[in-house]
Order: sequence, then C-alpha cells, then structure tokens
Amino acid sequence: MDLVRTDVLDRLERFYDAVPRDAARVEEFDTLVLFVRDGAGWPFYARPRPGATEAATLAEVTAVRERQRELGLPEAFEWVHEHQPSLLAVARSAGLTVLEAPLMLLEAERLPDPGTLSDVPMRVLDPDDPGFAADIALRRAVAAVGFAHGGTARGDAGPAERDAALARLDVDALDEEAARVADGRRVSVLAGTPADGALASGMAMRVGDVAEIAGVATLPSARRRGLGAAVTATLARELRAAGTDLIFLSAGSEDIARVYLRVGFRRVGTACIAEPAAVI
Repeated sequence: MDLVRTDVLDRLERFYDAVPRDAARVEEFDTLVLFVRDGAGWPFYARPRPGATEAATLAEVTAVRERQRELGLPEAFEWVHEHQPSLLAVARSAGLTVLEAPLMLLEAERLPDPGTLSDVPMRVLDPDDPGFAADIALRRAVAAVGFAHGGTARGDAGPAERDAALARLDVDALDEEAARVADGRRVSVLAGTPADGALASGMAMRVGDVAEIAGVATLPSARRRGLGAAVTATLARELRAAGTDLIFLSAGSEDIARVYLRVGFRRVGTACIAEPAAVI
C-alpha cells in the first residue's frame, strides 16, 4: 500500500472513531469497540479499536454480539477492509452477512458544477431559514423512501410516499441532525421543484478537515435525472468551501459507485458492513 493511500486510510479510521463519540459511550472488547448511544436516536455499531495490532477473533465478535443483544442494539459491525483484512472471514464465520461497499475519495480537481449534472435546483439547508426544521424532516423523509426502494432504477414511489413518511420520522433524530447542522458538524442538501417538492437529498458528517458524504437518496419516481450526482457535487462543493480537504463516501453497490465516478470520486478501498443474515 503506497504512503499516500496509507495516510488517507489512517485519517479515515480516526474519523470513523470520532464521529459516534459525542453521542455514545464506548465499551471495549479487546480489539473491538462498541458504541452505545446515549439517549434516543439511530443506533451505532462496533468497529475495530484504533491502534489495535491484533486481528479481531471470532470470540470477540461473539462477545460483542451478545452485548448488542443484551442492550437491544442491532448486531452491526463496520470496518475498512484494508485495515482489518482478516475480519471479513471472521465475520462470515460468525454467520454475518457482509456488504463490501466501494470506499471512494474525492479528487477535487474533477468535481463538476452541480448544474451540469441535473436541471433540478439544489439547496443547502440553512439553520437561519424559518423553514429549517421542516427541511430537515423532508431530507430524512426522502432518504427513508429512497433507501426503502434501493438501487438506481426508476419506480412508482414518489412525493406521496415521501409525505406519508414524514409522520413516521423519529423526532429525536430530527433534533439531532438540526443541532449538528447548526454547529457545523453536518451539511444537509435538498433537491426539488416547486411542483413536486423535495425529490432527492443527502448529508455529510464532518470532523475537522475530513468529511463523509452519506444518505444520498432520490425518490424512485425521480431517478435517472442526475439528482444523486448533483446532490453529491453540491455537498462536496459546500465542504470544500468550508476548508474540508478530505471528502469520502461508501457506495452501496458497484452500480451506485458509477454515479459517484461522475462527480470526481475514485475507489481507494472497501468499507465492510456486517449484520446477521435476513430471516426469510
């Protein structure tokens, strides 16, 4: 592994470890750490402990899963394959299903103008806007519908499903996102038209000069219009303007990764997300 890539992956490891710490307590299991959220909100996961020199074992994974069940948490693990290559086989031997997501880094010189990617207006959410709280809810409602209908294919779900999803949103999660945007640790974007309202959304989490773009989603009825790429480019431009020099994301599939290639991202590794296999 070259020195530049090693430095990038090391910075990402520090970012992954830092993000949950202001909202969670940490429980250590030798080479693994479990983040346990304080209060309501989206639950966290377990990750390799920063600086661990030994590989995680099946016994440690099993111990973490037992603790997650005891706490009523999802049995979820996340890690960068290049930092813990042996954990993939261990997770699978534990009966976990592992998503191997392309880990992609922005090459800033290749970042396009969002207006060249879609004709739908993009809007960075502003905490000083009177409609800020409603915009946060819309961002999450679009994401809920988009991720419930995964992939890049067009579909029927659209504004009606988005509006129905508003009533099911977690109020604590909305408050948390609003607070993070207000203090600069998150950036949220909406794309939409006056006729149809919000059609796509995305957000970024920032720690120092490193940021992860996540939650980019488009209503199925509005797909194949360049919205996901334009939302991503808008987020990246906002982050760059704020002095963020390392911007990355994890693509949910190779098809989705091709969308991000258009925005100036290149693959630098693999983000692994493990959870129990779905019961059919």
